[in-house]
Amino acid sequence: MPESEAESAFDQAERAAAAIRERCPLRPKIAIVLGTGLGGFADRLADQVAIPYIEIPHFPRPTVEGHAGRLVLGNFAGTPLAVMQGRVHAYEGYTPQHVIYPAQVLARLGIRTLVVTNAAGAIRTDLAPGHLVLISDHINFTGTHPLAGPNDPRFGERFFDMSDAYSRRLRLLAQRAATAEGITLPEGVYLGLTGPSFETPAEIRAFRTLGADLVGMSTIHEVMAARHLGMEVLGLSSVTNMAAGVLDEAIDHASVLEIGARVQHKLTRLLAALVPLLAEH
Repeated sequence: MPESEAESAFDQAERAAAAIRERCPLRPKIAIVLGTGLGGFADRLADQVAIPYIEIPHFPRPTVEGHAGRLVLGNFAGTPLAVMQGRVHAYEGYTPQHVIYPAQVLARLGIRTLVVTNAAGAIRTDLAPGHLVLISDHINFTGTHPLAGPNDPRFGERFFDMSDAYSRRLRLLAQRAATAEGITLPEGVYLGLTGPSFETPAEIRAFRTLGADLVGMSTIHEVMAARHLGMEVLGLSSVTNMAAGVLDEAIDHASVLEIGARVQHKLTRLLAALVPLLAEH
C-alpha cells in the first residue's frame, strides 16, 4: 500500500472499498480479523463472497502459514459480516502503515465494530495452551506507532483516546456469549512486539513485571488505527504456547499452528454466540 504522491492513503482506501462493493452487495457494520490458524469461522458464513487480498487495490498480502489472505463477506445468523482470513505483520517486511491499511479500508466500508483475534504466548501461569483470553488492554512494545507523521483528518483526529481501547461494553457481551457456551473467558493484558523471533526468558520476566499477561506479534497497530477511525474494538487471544522460560521447552511455529487448529472450534462457538449479541446491541 505504499502511498504515492498522487493518491493519499485515504483515497487508496476509498478505491479499495469501492472495489469490494462492486464484488458484493452486503453492507456489514461488523468485521472480524482471524489470526494465525484461526480462519475457520469464515467458512460458516452464508451466501459468502470471498475476495483474495491480491484482488483488492493496495491490500497487503500475508506470507505466513496460517493466514489464508482472503476477505470473506456473508451472513451469519442474519447478520452481515466482513471477515478477514489472515493479516500481515511488520516482521514480514511491512510498514506499520501497511499493517493498518485493511482497518482503514474496513472503515470506508462502514464497519463500526471490529473484533480482532490472534495467537499469543501466555506469560501468566494460570493460562495454558488452548485457552481463549479476552484482551482488556495492551502494551505497545514495537517501538513504532502506525499513525506517526501527518494526520489525515478524514480518517480521524490527530490525538485520540485509548483509555477504553478494548471496549468494556463489548467485553461484557463477550462474557455473556462465553457463559452461554460454557466457555471460561479470563481477561488479560496483551503486549505486542515486532517479531519474528520468539522472546527470550529474560524479556518475558521483564514483561511480567510490566503487567503483561500475553505476548504476541500483531493486533496492537490495528487496534490503534481502529480507535483513530472511531471503531469500537473487541480483542480475543488464543493461547497457543507458554511464553519463553515459563516452561523448560522450546517454542516453534508448527506447535503454534497445531494448538491454533485445536482451539479454533472453541473460538468459532464463541463467535457464533457473540455475533447476534453484537448485532442487537
